[in-house]
Amino acid sequence: MSVAGVPPKARALAASHIAIWSDEVGQRAEIERMRGRNAEWDFMARSFFVWSLANMALRDPQTASTTLPIMDRIIDETVRLEKEQGHFFFLMPYAQAAPFRHQPVRSIFLDGEIALMMGLRRLVSEREEYRTQMLERVGVMAGRMEQSPVMCVESYPNECWLFCNSVGLAAIRVSDHLDGTDHGDLFKRWVATARAKLVEPKTGLLNSAFTLDGDVLDGPEGSSIWLAAHCLSLIDREFAADQYRRARERLRNRIVGFDYAYEWPPECPGSGDVDSGPILPLLDLSAGSTGLAFVGAAEFGDTEYLRGLHAALELGGFPIKSGDRLKYCGSNAVGDAVLLYSMTLGPAWRRITETGGNR
Repeated sequence: MSVAGVPPKARALAASHIAIWSDEVGQRAEIERMRGRNAEWDFMARSFFVWSLANMALRDPQTASTTLPIMDRIIDETVRLEKEQGHFFFLMPYAQAAPFRHQPVRSIFLDGEIALMMGLRRLVSEREEYRTQMLERVGVMAGRMEQSPVMCVESYPNECWLFCNSVGLAAIRVSDHLDGTDHGDLFKRWVATARAKLVEPKTGLLNSAFTLDGDVLDGPEGSSIWLAAHCLSLIDREFAADQYRRARERLRNRIVGFDYAYEWPPECPGSGDVDSGPILPLLDLSAGSTGLAFVGAAEFGDTEYLRGLHAALELGGFPIKSGDRLKYCGSNAVGDAVLLYSMTLGPAWRRITETGGNR
């Protein structure tokens, strides 16, 4: 996909998010709505929005004067809340039902997404404070991956999530580019371990959740695999592309030109939960999987699938345009941030991969 310029629809979506973060009352109300369902959504909305703003600034440097202060505000507030409220503030309540096996308590859900926020912000313009904090989080993630039999780190007590570990790997790769480190051997061993221990045999897709010892907790899920393929493309493009192809074959559905995604492949049916999001009856349309399918399709230049996804979005997402702002009533802040990211991604990954190793 093109990495020059910011598409008009992306600018309009970004304008709505910028308005939220510029209005303290509106921001608090939106956050409370998300946290009422799932505290993770508050956190993920921040992450995807910051990642989007970084890519927008790389696409159009003239936007940096607007986007950098917003990125800094979100990152600083997120880190402050984590420090003041503790690691469990952005996690679901069951995070405290059992002890984390690795101590002291850290969740790669938080470390990975915060580190990637800092890293993509640093790609736009270096900030020493973020360099120091990012290196600390990268060191924790890489060190704990080395201690795990499946080279994955806990998101929740004895639960390793593919989604979070893929984001963590991407953050480590961004740090290599920015800081002159080299985790190439870790990446190779991670992929080899994933092929051997984390792949569901009937589909060839990576399982979405497993214990530190590799016992499967949840099989392949669309709400994990699309984003994982995008992140893993930064460390092993061939492996990631194969995962995307397999997911597309099993999770995509089309009805008269409108595309969407299932949450589970037919070989591995699952049951809904707050992570998967709502499943539309009869169609088996998964909101979480469909939203993240935009990211996977954009990453791998799948224009056919993207056209069908956008057609369905305009039909069933209930877009509302107000001035220069756009929002989807069928979505929420985290859903719109994911869509925005799918429309802007490209420049950050390309800057890293096209410069070879380190900057």
